Amino acid sequence: MPLLGRRSCRWRVAAWSVAASGMTSLEPVLFPVLIDAATDPLVKAVAAYLARYRGQTLVHTESDLRAFLVWCRERGVEPLKAQRAQIELYVRWMQEVRHFQPSTVSRRVSVVVGFYRTCVIDQVLPQSPADYVRRPNVPPESPTLGLSHLQFEALLSAARTSTNTNDFALVTMLGLLGLRIFEACGANITDLGEEHGHRVLKVRGKGGKVVLTPLPPAVQRAIERAVGGRADGPVLRTIRGTRMDRHAATRRLKQLAVQAGVRLPRMHPHMLRHTFVTTMLDAGVDLRDVQIAARHADPRTTMRYDRARKNLDRHPNYILAAYMASGT
Repeated sequence: MPLLGRRSCRWRVAAWSVAASGMTSLEPVLFPVLIDAATDPLVKAVAAYLARYRGQTLVHTESDLRAFLVWCRERGVEPLKAQRAQIELYVRWMQEVRHFQPSTVSRRVSVVVGFYRTCVIDQVLPQSPADYVRRPNVPPESPTLGLSHLQFEALLSAARTSTNTNDFALVTMLGLLGLRIFEACGANITDLGEEHGHRVLKVRGKGGKVVLTPLPPAVQRAIERAVGGRADGPVLRTIRGTRMDRHAATRRLKQLAVQAGVRLPRMHPHMLRHTFVTTMLDAGVDLRDVQIAARHADPRTTMRYDRARKNLDRHPNYILAAYMASGT
């Protein structure tokens, strides 16, 4: 079965393999990791595993698997000859040395388990060494907390008065539409349209799913202001005129938070999507409707936001505030 077929042209090419090995062939390699290009079984096994994914899922899966292969390389471990104890050490290293969050460790372990299961399916290995690796317990509530209503209003006001027209569009697309950061940054002007008298935005979500999202008037005006009469290109741009990415968006949000007087230990784009979900829950919207609006494939994902909101409401400071407000 050919692993480096026609689809590989859309995937990233590891140019290092040609230079490092002295190869004259320009045949693309699907996985850009600093490994010996002559290790054909590993390269083919990785290519076969990554061929199952596309879009952002492919990008993140590739990144997580690359982290494991680099860890193996640094310790002289051959991935196709690894044993369960070595994979357990990889988990301990992520927990005790890198201090990753349990959700990050669990996600990366899932990628490693999936890679070895694919190797078993393709008869590269007789059995998977990762089947019985212990995974960390992931808390049922989301560790990310959204902004409070006053904080979000202050951030909206700062973005509205900003001289950079992309700021207000960014905040409204994340906080009022609930878009993921890669969905907002990946939106193009040609994705704007009209359906049944409503302005809509074609959103490309996880797994390549495309949905039409109606634009509230405030979001529509913010986007039109950011577009500024352009006929094509990205909706969100940097000050240099290039497409905004998640790093540039994070920097803009941090600066807006400072201007708005919103003091947070860490500001990142997903906090606005979290604010979108918790605001709907606070308004009494049914959990199922919130799941549909947030485009969560699993209702348990939406429930994680709900648990975090309820735990925050039970915080002693909130109880004290309610006690003082009651006048008792």
